[in-house]
Amino acid sequence: MNFAKEIRRLAAEKGALILAHNYQPAEIQDLADITGDSLELARKAKEAKEATLVFCGVYFMAETAKILSPEKTVLIPRPEAGCPLADQLTPSSVRAAKEAHPGSPFVVYVNSNAATKAECDITCTSANAADVVRSLKEDTILFGPDANLAAYAQRMVPEKTIIPVPKNGGCPTHHQFTVRDVLAARREYPDASVICHPECSPEVQLASDLVGSTGYMIRRSGEKKEWVILTEKGIIHPLQKKYPHVLFHGIDTAVCPTMKLITEEDLYITLRDGVFPIQVPESIGQRARLAIERMIEASV
Repeated sequence: MNFAKEIRRLAAEKGALILAHNYQPAEIQDLADITGDSLELARKAKEAKEATLVFCGVYFMAETAKILSPEKTVLIPRPEAGCPLADQLTPSSVRAAKEAHPGSPFVVYVNSNAATKAECDITCTSANAADVVRSLKEDTILFGPDANLAAYAQRMVPEKTIIPVPKNGGCPTHHQFTVRDVLAARREYPDASVICHPECSPEVQLASDLVGSTGYMIRRSGEKKEWVILTEKGIIHPLQKKYPHVLFHGIDTAVCPTMKLITEEDLYITLRDGVFPIQVPESIGQRARLAIERMIEASV
């Protein structure tokens, strides 16, 4: 079966919009109507006119789309595609942190589960973390679950005091990058600039030339002729498509296993059978929606 052809046919027939994150397999990105980073996809999900959204990413992303558009059907081809970073922050740990620091708002990374978002004041993405922190009037900010992103926001907004919750939370894929990797890349590719994701350690961030989200990487990569990219290797595909004249070097071991679960066959079955629908209890969705919408307003 030609899955790609059938996917396009079914999506048109059923009026479904396919969204895919920049870390998805190349063939899934090529079938999507919209690709992007978390912030771009959150905005597009909210603006979409289609009644059915098929989200190719990890679970919290599809959940976020459902929270923003509760009246729509949101499907995820592989519901077991979770995020180990998101699992590091629970609703109870948010409540405990807020009790320990009364009056301090909690900024929660969009890489978190709906029930956790519902306990927080405002969400952020790797693209807008500093802007979100800067938008708050309070001087002390709670931030989780990614401590490296919290450190990045702290460096960008030094006038605030940012407390990471948990203290050492982080993405396993981005934690693997080291300063040694940066130095080795500079030796191997002396003409390349190094750009890393803010989920990398503060040491790697400081050793790189630029730090930014995957959307930022796509916007900036046309400025140089050669890059070393320190993030999940899926980003190389959209970069090469947009800038065919630029050389990109990734790290082959930088793979998020759950981001790579969805196949063309999975996407075909989802469109054919209407599986697997995302459900978010309204008691959780309503509070989480406020946190997400505050982020979108702060990012305009």
